[in-house]
Amino acid sequence: MTATAKSNYFYALGRRKSATARVRVSSGKGNIVVNDKPVSEYFAGSEYLLNELNKPFAVLEQENKFDISVKVSGGGHVGQIEAIRLGIAKALVELNGDFKNTLRRAELLGRDPREKERKKFGLKGARKQRQFTKR
Repeated sequence: MTATAKSNYFYALGRRKSATARVRVSSGKGNIVVNDKPVSEYFAGSEYLLNELNKPFAVLEQENKFDISVKVSGGGHVGQIEAIRLGIAKALVELNGDFKNTLRRAELLGRDPREKERKKFGLKGARKQRQFTKR
């Protein structure tokens, strides 16, 4: 798909809702940088979101073995985290094809296709209509 191998890192694209994450995985000591900021600064205050980022590594028992650089745009924090998580999982599969079955069983390789439905003409929202009056 969109994952390609470069000279010393592996690249993948992750998407969720309107968030898009371009992820680079290279061997290192476990540093994660999001939009040129440390991940703890970019997603400050939520331990849950930081744990979601490390799920692919926890499933593979590969914690603190890879450095990650991410450029993410669009969406909110949760959508961005899920896009980054998908990008990391896809890049790890590019790195080693043996990881694919484990990550698929942990449901980390599937893209969540749900998007916001657009507002339609003549309605208040995507589906909400004005109240019907008989007289």
